[in-house]
Order: sequence, then structure tokens, then C-alpha cells
Amino acid sequence: MFNLIVKRALWAIPVLWIVATLTFLLARIVPGGPFDAEKNLPPEVVSNIKAKYYLDKPVTEQYWRYMKRLVQGDLGVSYKYVNRTVNDILQDAFPVSLQLGSLALLIAIGLGVPLGTIAAVRRGTAVDQTAMLLSTLGISVPGFVAGAALILIFGLWLRVAPVALWESARHMLLPALTLALSPAAFLARLTRASVLEVLEKDWVRTARSKGLSPCQVLVKHVLRNALVPIATVLGPLTAILITGSFVVEFVYAIPGMGRFFITAVINRDYDLILGTTLIFAALLILANTAVDIVYTYLDPQIQLKD
Repeated sequence: MFNLIVKRALWAIPVLWIVATLTFLLARIVPGGPFDAEKNLPPEVVSNIKAKYYLDKPVTEQYWRYMKRLVQGDLGVSYKYVNRTVNDILQDAFPVSLQLGSLALLIAIGLGVPLGTIAAVRRGTAVDQTAMLLSTLGISVPGFVAGAALILIFGLWLRVAPVALWESARHMLLPALTLALSPAAFLARLTRASVLEVLEKDWVRTARSKGLSPCQVLVKHVLRNALVPIATVLGPLTAILITGSFVVEFVYAIPGMGRFFITAVINRDYDLILGTTLIFAALLILANTAVDIVYTYLDPQIQLKD
């Protein structure tokens, strides 16, 4: 297991380099620049600004200059957030998105997996149909609609939770629930399909014939095998949730990373685009490595090659 972790860490270096290179090139291929929207600035002022950030240099020189800074842990400066480096921006925003995404992930698993399991066990009943109806709604309803509905019900009508900002644990509830609804619905449908598939296996019928209770069969035999495909999707899902959501952060006025993914592209803020993309890639690598490790505990027959 240690060798696996070391190997994945070493592989992460070229992967992140490739991601950084492609993102660097794509950001500059797309028409427009970080200062094109400043139409009131004289051309000579724009030239001076570009010279300040070395944007007047050839692309190859800009690339190697950025890579040199990146190796030193410097993600560059923001062209739109004056006097702020990308490191400063992410240092402030990432902990917020980490808290929000982690809580949303726990809620999604806590809601989706039990709901899908119950639906599979009670297949064809009203419980199954209701669970699948709820999961369909969770997938279909956009985040800004779900967020507005939760604010209306729990914030304005019942007054049990704050509706904005990020100041205490109570402020996390509605945003995390909003962010978790769609993943929970997806996990419910996936869990139902996986559990139904495992329930048809011969060894499940054998376990029942040995006199094991339905609860023992479900927990010790069915769920352990049914969770393997669920663990697979938790890797990318974790990275997506932790890096934030523009919609949820906008609705609840949360100072997280999600809005920077959108605004950085709109503003052609090159270094910020690269910084947010690298954070997402690193989280995806970590999450997928964790999933591979979990595989060995869910199914000992799976052998991971280090």
C-alpha cells in the first residue's frame, strides 16, 4: 500500500505538468486578453500593464517563466484582483470550499446510499417508487431553484437556519444541503442498481439458505460488494464538491472557490485559471488514489498493482 501511494505521488508530477501546460496554452489560444475589456485605457497604458506582467513577451518565454514560479510554489498574480496573488486568493477561498464540499459529500452519502438501498430491498413497492421519484427530482431541479426553495422554507418561513454568509456551523447547513441534493439523488439511483445486481447473485441466496437474517445478509454480504461501483464515482465527485459551486456560492453569498472558476475564465485571468485548474486536478488525483485504497477493503479479491 505504501508503494502504491508513493508511485501515485510520483505519477502526479507529470500529470500536473501536463494539465498546467495544456491549460496555459488553451488560455492563450482563446481570443481576448485580460485587459481587453478596459476600453477606456489608452494603448500606451495597456502596453505598460502588459509589460508589467510580461504579457508582451513571446508565449514560450511566458510559459517557462510561469513554470519556474510554479516549481517554487508561486501560482502567480491576479490581473483583476489588484494587489492579490493567486496563492492569497486560494488560501482564503479553499478552506471555505473544503468545509462546504466535505459536509455536502457526507450529506450526499448519508442520504443517497440508504435511500438507494431501501429502494432496492423494497423493489416495486410504493417505497421504491417514492425513492426514485425523489432522486429524479434531485437530479432534475437546478441548484439555484433548490437553493431558493430551501431559503424560502427553512430561512424565511421556519427561520431555523441563516440564509447567507459563512460565519458559523449553522450557516453551513443550507448551502451544504443544496450542494448535496443532486449528488445524493445520483448516488441513490446508482446504489439501487448496484444492490439489485448483487441481490441476484447465487452466493446471496446461499447466505440466506444458511439461516442468516435479512439484515446480516444485506450489511455483511450485499452492501460490501454493492459499494464498489459507488466508491468509483466518489473520486471525481469529491473533487467536484470540494472545489466549490458557483451557483451555491452565489445564492448564499459564500466566499469560496467556485466563483473563481467562472470569473477567472470570463476575465481571462490567466494565472487564476491555472491555479484553480491545478487545485482541481490535484484533488482529483488524491480522491482517485483514496478510492483505489478503499477498493482493497471493500473487495479483498481486488489486487492493486504498485
